[in-house]
Amino acid sequence: MRYEEPVYRPPCEADSLIIQATIGCPHNRCRFCGMYKMKKYRVRPVEEIEADLRMAKLVWFNPPGVFLADGNTIAMRTRDLVQVLDAVRRYFPHVESITCYGAARFIRGRKVEDLVLLKEHGLKRIYMGLESGDDEILRMVDKGATADDHVRAAHKVKEAGIELSVYVLAGLGGKKLSTQHAINTAKTLNRMKPDYIRVRTLVLMPGFPMYEDLEKGAFTECTGREIALETRTLLENLDVSDSAFLSDHVSNYLPLYGMLPQDKEKMIDMIDSVLAEENPHCLQPRRITAL
Repeated sequence: MRYEEPVYRPPCEADSLIIQATIGCPHNRCRFCGMYKMKKYRVRPVEEIEADLRMAKLVWFNPPGVFLADGNTIAMRTRDLVQVLDAVRRYFPHVESITCYGAARFIRGRKVEDLVLLKEHGLKRIYMGLESGDDEILRMVDKGATADDHVRAAHKVKEAGIELSVYVLAGLGGKKLSTQHAINTAKTLNRMKPDYIRVRTLVLMPGFPMYEDLEKGAFTECTGREIALETRTLLENLDVSDSAFLSDHVSNYLPLYGMLPQDKEKMIDMIDSVLAEENPHCLQPRRITAL
């Protein structure tokens, strides 16, 4: 396989074959992210992608899923992405799922018919980084889309019949905007109605634009206890149906998993039980050297 490192994929795609349909991210200005800062975005020719699929077929006859990296592969032209989806299904006819990242900025202007076409050719799920449903925070981190943009994009994805998995970045508002971040993110998610809500916790490392704010004292990170309280506020304000709530990332303090709304109180009780401890080990500062 030919990869242009680093390569990222959602934790739940650990068993999937990763194929780079695009390199880097076409936005690549999010101040909390350092994933693709070393790459210049480009779409790989379909012939190159097919060559990778042929190579993969030699060593992995039947992967359960295929994840089309890098960031925002949904930004590809519909006709090109359809060709890639067809190629995946041609080489791996028994594949159970084909998925990719897709930011609201690159979905909001698409026609629903285009997304329906992608669904018909095998695209099962889009992973969308909402990060925050608060417009002040979205501007602060240069996300490139408003809360309303995310809602419009989500409705198009859902109307097309594609599963929608949405990321929330706990701690993105810092100490100052923590409660505002939680409440407005819940309000936006209530309008988006995603199939999955996946929580990540902000981790700033050297090289990330927001790390400079941290060093200068312009941004104050939340403690583990504050992240737990923020997550509790998020859950408390969520009003969605048939959405899975998942804390499935190494960055997170607490392992929370459940279906909403039926498991909401159970997850809140778990947070409360941890917060009731005087000095819970799971909320202590951690050193994370890689994501």
